[in-house]
Amino acid sequence: MAKSKFEYVRDFEADDTVLPNCWIVVRLDGRNFHRFSEQHEFKKPNDDRALHLMTKCAQTVMQELEDIVIAYGQSDEYSFVFKKKSRWFKRRASKFMTHVVSQFSSSYVFYWKDYFKDQQLLYPPGFDGRIVLYPSNQNLKDYLSWRQADCHINNLYNTVFWMLVQRSGLTPVQAQERLRGTLAGDKNEILFSEFNINYNNEPLMYRKGTVLIWQKVNEVITKKIKLPKEEEEKEVEVTRTRTKVVPLHCDIIGDQFWEEYPEILAED
Repeated sequence: MAKSKFEYVRDFEADDTVLPNCWIVVRLDGRNFHRFSEQHEFKKPNDDRALHLMTKCAQTVMQELEDIVIAYGQSDEYSFVFKKKSRWFKRRASKFMTHVVSQFSSSYVFYWKDYFKDQQLLYPPGFDGRIVLYPSNQNLKDYLSWRQADCHINNLYNTVFWMLVQRSGLTPVQAQERLRGTLAGDKNEILFSEFNINYNNEPLMYRKGTVLIWQKVNEVITKKIKLPKEEEEKEVEVTRTRTKVVPLHCDIIGDQFWEEYPEILAED
């Protein structure tokens, strides 16, 4: 590109290159999603359509940005972890964040109809993002543990809250007052004694959130081939191995997950 006298304005751009040899985490959150979920009639306390749509969008992000080694999502948030030694976008923080948020947001609108069918999208959703660096494997594991613990705390509260509203007839204010100062054991007791619900039997997706990792999977496809000495093509089934983004609903706070998938934290 030819130089011009106006090119000096590039000197005003701030250097936002992130530190080397650190895990890069981009976390996005839905903007004002409490209002969004009400206006689009999300089911309470959990709407499978909304959760699966979030996961589909996150899978799309990972497939576009292959330096992401793991992602974790719950409710209206998702965290994406880039390789420690990733050189994508020359490690510019703004590039990481804007690529993730824009890809996720456009995917949410694009795939909306696949999950909400006849429910019209009334207005475009918004997502904000932040980027945080974690220098050690333990720091990263603690971050993901924090997000999963947050999922459990919020989901337990929301499960009890909406049972009190939907089945006991309490107003939202009354339900909040009933739960004020209660501990996890108290909430479990309310669920079991008043609604015959064992919280441990609730779906793992609600209690643990969703973990996305890369896995090799076998796919069976049908191909048309022409065999020797035969005039017409014949359909045959062929098995091929592909690396795909796979959703898991499991515990990531303990050591078992990391022992089972050591490649996530492995050096490049």
